[in-house]
Amino acid sequence: MDEIENRIQAIHDNLSHWMTPEVLKACLSMTDLTSLKATDTYSSIRKLVGKVNDFQKHFPEYPHPASICVYPDFAGTVKETLSVPEVHTTVVAGCFPASQSFIEVKVLESRMAVEHGADEVDIVLALNSFLDHNIANCEKEISSIREAVGPDTILKVILETGALTDIEMIREASFLAMESGADFIKTSTGKMEPAATPFAAIVMCGCIKEYYARTGRRIGFKPAGGISSAKDAAVYYAIVETVLGQQWLTPSLLRFGASRVANSIISEIEKSSVTYF
Repeated sequence: MDEIENRIQAIHDNLSHWMTPEVLKACLSMTDLTSLKATDTYSSIRKLVGKVNDFQKHFPEYPHPASICVYPDFAGTVKETLSVPEVHTTVVAGCFPASQSFIEVKVLESRMAVEHGADEVDIVLALNSFLDHNIANCEKEISSIREAVGPDTILKVILETGALTDIEMIREASFLAMESGADFIKTSTGKMEPAATPFAAIVMCGCIKEYYARTGRRIGFKPAGGISSAKDAAVYYAIVETVLGQQWLTPSLLRFGASRVANSIISEIEKSSVTYF
């Protein structure tokens, strides 16, 4: 634990190394631009997608975000409205954020989201089973959703690390998700506290490193929840670089789940307040 805290402190002490326009633009290219409000409407989602479509007209020197992340019923709206081929359509599914329902419902929702255009599906680890030590049920659920969405869909599994009380629980959840078919492991839903933390991120990235050494399969990492500033993004970028290495510094292996961080990144680079998204 002291080793993790020392690593976090070292990153904060040297954060200027990562607070550069190049790194921050890379972070923007790894962002899943997110709208997960109870008040989302088809019109508001189309408006958000329109901003992504027009983004480089206003900011030609900046990359697009990696994806637009919405509730499953908006997958078709994003897909139909989006005109930037490299930006993916991401959904939260599997009865997000609580994951409290029948496995058949979670599987159906995930499958339907893909049928309506989702390229990526983010689901939540079944904490009702995990916290009851019913690991077999967790494995069954993730693998069933993996099969339902198909091999071409990116599957991210949210561990909800704020509910996992020690390192060993985070490690167990990380390996469980990876071994059950996750392409990414993700910290949090953002719907409970604490959300993403550097401590949990270091533990999860350490598990990804171990899993890669054992299997040769690279798993992605997605910090999400409470990430609102350019500084936050730089901290998690630094964690991934120092734990996993340069190979993970790509949108195919690192994502940020955030609704506010894009504006903060642009504002930090431009040195003026920007509220485009």
